[in-house]
Amino acid sequence: MGQARLLARRGLGCCVLGLLLLLGGSGSPGTTPPPRGPWPQEQGPEPEGGPWGRGRYEAVKKHLGAVGALSKQYWRYLACRVWQEGCEEEKQQEEREASPIPSWSFPLVGQDYLEILSAWYCSFGKCCETGDCRIINNITGLEADLNGQLHGQHLAKEAVVRAVRGFLQSPQPQKALVLSFHGWSGTGKNFVARMVASHLYRDGLKSDCVRVFVSLLHFPHHNYVESYKAQLQRQISETLQRCRQALLIFDEAEKLHSSLLEAIRPFMAQHDSEAQADQQRPIFLFLSNLGGNTINEVALDFWRAGRAREEISLELLEQRLRLELQEAAENSYAHSQLLRENLIDFVVPFLPLEYQHVKLCARDAFLARGLPYSEATLDEVAQMMVFVPKEEKLFSAQGCKSVPQRINYFLP
Repeated sequence: MGQARLLARRGLGCCVLGLLLLLGGSGSPGTTPPPRGPWPQEQGPEPEGGPWGRGRYEAVKKHLGAVGALSKQYWRYLACRVWQEGCEEEKQQEEREASPIPSWSFPLVGQDYLEILSAWYCSFGKCCETGDCRIINNITGLEADLNGQLHGQHLAKEAVVRAVRGFLQSPQPQKALVLSFHGWSGTGKNFVARMVASHLYRDGLKSDCVRVFVSLLHFPHHNYVESYKAQLQRQISETLQRCRQALLIFDEAEKLHSSLLEAIRPFMAQHDSEAQADQQRPIFLFLSNLGGNTINEVALDFWRAGRAREEISLELLEQRLRLELQEAAENSYAHSQLLRENLIDFVVPFLPLEYQHVKLCARDAFLARGLPYSEATLDEVAQMMVFVPKEEKLFSAQGCKSVPQRINYFLP
């Protein structure tokens, strides 16, 4: 640990020195500060091209000494954020030592450089008290990747980007953003959830601000529901305390026990005060197979009528889905009760995937592994899948879920 700190101290000291010299003084980046110490006013002009006078030499020496002292203070600040041990000793030593040049002390330099250096240092690892410094909110990248990698889901692309962008741009949202993904297995629900996490947080699903709950994995036994409720409420509370903007994903939401609703509901309901709204911006994603048959029936009706699937509107499917999910609420599905209580903001339908979409998924799988492919190879992969209904054989029964495993048959 001592050797690591020594090496880090040397490297960071050089970077701090270079950064401060480039920034050229105190104040906010991009602004020109008023001319104040440590440069003294020189007496009389110097001949052009002549050697430096004694006064300028002393000024440069004094300036570099101030920068060195300041970089040392920055190092102490960052080191105490990364390694907690020794912070008290550093703090006491800092209090004993007076800044050699008052104009370069911390109060005059301000927090701007601290934030710049902290953001730069944190880009190489986790050194933040909260996870907020690792939030990137790259909505442009999210939209681009959804357009390029999510196939056959024009409704999901539009709904997710519109909902997330609007929520993040809202100055004071009154409640959490709650999205409910519906459709057959393999149509892209988990894929989109992972993509949202990777574009909102630098660490993606591994971020301290992201929690994933799988119903049958985390809450398998109904006999322990009361214990699950306490655990779930504690975990959500801890995540919201750690991160102002948290992402909570519930997979297999249709299997979520209705009693767990009491643990989730308070975090999604309308905020009690403006202060709370400003402090917390949680996002909930529920992934469910409920409504998959309804979505497929609409898509099949459009195909039989000779209409393109892109003509299917979000309003049409959302209305059909809400009716079906409200009926499911009578069977004690907690996920459906959230919809009935108007806690879900957007119902996002995922359409069944057709033959050409499976080929695109196969292409992506080959590219991801750096393997060569041809149109014939993509056709072979698609033909290995099962398509339904029995008469039309239009939709892939598993979507693209098993496509990455299918290409193993074509390895040399």
